[in-house]
Amino acid sequence: MTKRRNLRALCAGAALAALLASPAWGTTAAFQRSIEDMTQAPLDILAAPIVAGQTIVTNLREIDDTLAVRIAYPLPGFAWNLMVQLGAGVIREMTGVLEFVPGTVLLFTHAEMDPLFDPVEENDALVDFEGIPFYRIKFGINYTTAGY
Repeated sequence: MTKRRNLRALCAGAALAALLASPAWGTTAAFQRSIEDMTQAPLDILAAPIVAGQTIVTNLREIDDTLAVRIAYPLPGFAWNLMVQLGAGVIREMTGVLEFVPGTVLLFTHAEMDPLFDPVEENDALVDFEGIPFYRIKFGINYTTAGY
């Protein structure tokens, strides 16, 4: 009985993926981005201390500051970066929720919608995997540096 349910769920998921990838449908970018943001924002929040620490270490190595700044910067800099990372994770969750309804409507049109929160698309991340065609795994985003 359980195998039959698993098979049904797998078939339903494959059918949904095929429908979303179908050219007869409209654009899926906003809907896909919405789902990705809503599901991966909690991972951004969990990874915030790692990303904040990594940013501090990178800045200490690459920026030629005085010894006084190198001594005084790490603790308040880590606290500041941690708060920015946590806040940006919350903003990512909120933009995912905000893009869900328009993204669902755009499934039936050929219109496009720009991302509400560009750093998710542009900045580097701890994990960035595009191996799945309809779901990009990207979390641990460094929101304090530009990805240009």
